[in-house]
Amino acid sequence: MDNSYKSSSSSQQKFKVIFNAPVVVSFSGICLAAMLLDYMTGGWSTVTFFSTYESSWLNPLTYVRLVGHIFGHGSWEHFFSNITILLLIGPMLEEKYGSRFICEFIFLTGLVTGIAAALFYTNIHLMGASGIVFAFIMLSSFTSFKGSGIPITFILVAVIYLGGQIINGMTLNDNVSYLTHIVGGCVGSLVGYNFNQKK
Repeated sequence: MDNSYKSSSSSQQKFKVIFNAPVVVSFSGICLAAMLLDYMTGGWSTVTFFSTYESSWLNPLTYVRLVGHIFGHGSWEHFFSNITILLLIGPMLEEKYGSRFICEFIFLTGLVTGIAAALFYTNIHLMGASGIVFAFIMLSSFTSFKGSGIPITFILVAVIYLGGQIINGMTLNDNVSYLTHIVGGCVGSLVGYNFNQKK
């Protein structure tokens, strides 16, 4: 009886929290910290570090903002909508491509979207991880595809998401930067395609 009891109790697994997707989780944490700093500084931190806009290229902070804008968000609704999608898609991508790849991918996407925003938008503060979200969406369409060429799922996603952003950008006049969405999606598409071709 004693041996039987010990065997059954030892086979039970203890509940534990696993720290998966460290890059995606850390990125989400930085975005949360940026939101809290925005609240505590009355928006100063977001204007200084976490949004991109037209400014002198001689100002060192201009280059910080080219990437830092991906951490800032205009509202809690904006924050939660982006982070929810990142936490859903990001762990799958980080498991497939690795943490270092995803970290470099986020930095590259942030830099490219930041440069595009600085060049094409004037007197407008742009911020948010939406470009990263669209890059993740387009990259995920290549995740389960193991052959060469372009998967039909990628084409469908491109038509639905990127096509929708192009139409919205031409027809809507709101505070959403559809350009950064499109640029982020293009970065994700090119990276995913090149990764599959090399593999």
